[in-house]
Amino acid sequence: MPDFRIFTIFSKRGLKNLLICDRRKFMNNLSRFLVLLALMFAMSACGSNNSSPSTGSVKNTVADEGKPAYGDMIVRGSIGDASVLLPVLASDSASFDITGLIYNGLVKYDKDILLTGDLAEKWEISEDKLKIKFFLKKDVLWQDGTPFTAKDVEFTYKLYIDPKTPTAYATDFLKVKEFHVIDDHTIEVTYDKPYAPALGSWGQAIHPRHLLEGKDVTQSPLKRDPVGTGPYRFKEWVTGEKIIVDSYHKYFEGRPYIDRVLTRTIPDLATMFLELKAGRLDQMGLTPLQYKRQTDTQWFKDNFKKYEYLTFSYTYLGYNLRDWKFEDKRVRQALTMAMNRESIVQGVLLGLGQVTNAPYKPDTMWYNHNVKKYPYDPEGAKRLLAEAGWKLENGVMQKDGKPFEFTIITNQGNELRKNTATIIQSDLKKIGIDVKIRVIEWAAFLKNFINKRNFEACLLGWGIGIDPNQIDIWSSKKTGENELNFVSYNNPEVDTLLEQGASVYDPEERKKYYDKFQEIVAEDQPYTFLYVQQALPIISSRFRGIDPAPIGIGYNFIKWYVPKQLQKYTIEP
Repeated sequence: MPDFRIFTIFSKRGLKNLLICDRRKFMNNLSRFLVLLALMFAMSACGSNNSSPSTGSVKNTVADEGKPAYGDMIVRGSIGDASVLLPVLASDSASFDITGLIYNGLVKYDKDILLTGDLAEKWEISEDKLKIKFFLKKDVLWQDGTPFTAKDVEFTYKLYIDPKTPTAYATDFLKVKEFHVIDDHTIEVTYDKPYAPALGSWGQAIHPRHLLEGKDVTQSPLKRDPVGTGPYRFKEWVTGEKIIVDSYHKYFEGRPYIDRVLTRTIPDLATMFLELKAGRLDQMGLTPLQYKRQTDTQWFKDNFKKYEYLTFSYTYLGYNLRDWKFEDKRVRQALTMAMNRESIVQGVLLGLGQVTNAPYKPDTMWYNHNVKKYPYDPEGAKRLLAEAGWKLENGVMQKDGKPFEFTIITNQGNELRKNTATIIQSDLKKIGIDVKIRVIEWAAFLKNFINKRNFEACLLGWGIGIDPNQIDIWSSKKTGENELNFVSYNNPEVDTLLEQGASVYDPEERKKYYDKFQEIVAEDQPYTFLYVQQALPIISSRFRGIDPAPIGIGYNFIKWYVPKQLQKYTIEP
């Protein structure tokens, strides 16, 4: 009963004060104590009439708004554990969720999705768009007390372009023609031609030179014990169980209000939801069912706040294009036509999302609404398969005596993807294709299957960047192990369009290249683009300072706080 514990603490303080104060203070404290005691019993009575756990109620009222205060801990749920805590090596969201608290880039996006300074105080871009001069913030410290300087930026740049570094993010830095350290807090980078994503690319995490220089980054202890310049510093990682980071009191933007972030790995969303109800989690992402039906009670409304906004991500079924079954684009088009994607949005997402046909967020300027679409049409899918040499015999789709069958792999803990795969399995069965589903633990899923291209089809999602540049995902030069084009898509025209789009600064001119890119990808269908869903975070209402914005809710996390009277945990320094 965490909230009762808060009142018990206040009550004990009240009783202690009664023994040492004068008569006037005695009466004041006695009144305060009686009020708190009455509140405690009132809350207990409310809890007894509710089927939800009797953990009390933290109502979001003006009376208990409170002032910003340091302290407390937020406990978050994650379906997957991090794989590595060095950003240069990380390629999964679970890892970036942690490293984003520990590291900084030179720039970042603000609440309105505009670039602003992070480790950089300001910058100057030359008229020909070939040079960027960064003026770095002074008095920034690494979390071990070492001063941050321009040498760290230079080291990071060299780390990303080193062919021995197994990173998926070298592309942007390989565009740099010259890198100059002007002084301890000024650098200048030069490009051989205009590169539109240049400024935003410096949002990649800067790494500590003094801890990594001259060492094999793949063997560095920083993979599990990172040191950054960010608002939180690493404390503990129990693989498959939890990761703890504590606030860095010398953070250059100011000490975060919340003292500790505990991220618990819970590979099942139903179990995670039970932990939320039991008071052992403060934050998680809800499923549509949980959002619409299971949290629509007065107890949840009193104890939590829910948020809803379209995510910068999409879910897709990706085909291994090295597999003979998926080499013909007509086959891939047919598979998309055989899937009732609108049924998936309504049945799996409960309408909290929308079908997508391209790799951009539908409510942004970059999304091409005019690409070729594939409405649900099982008979049309059969005709396309027939053109590609497949025949339906005795209810089984066959070619050269081989039945059309394949396995979809997806990650453990994401019921939406599992349920999506089940609907796809049912839809494809109707046209004679036998689909099996395999659900794999996240770390093994990435290491043994995705990174090694050991799959036939994968059900996954991509976070959509703010900048439209997607070279790392779609370029034919990015098909190696640990790189992001793991479906092995290869289209020279797409390669050219992506390069051209990245070299133009004017947004309207850039859009022409990316519109054409989307048209080709829609024709080729290396993915079946499934849906963009609503983000559905739920957070304990004792946390204040959350300010929803176009970019989401996490951008100002260091400003979140819990009023003193509502703090639940005491964190020892």
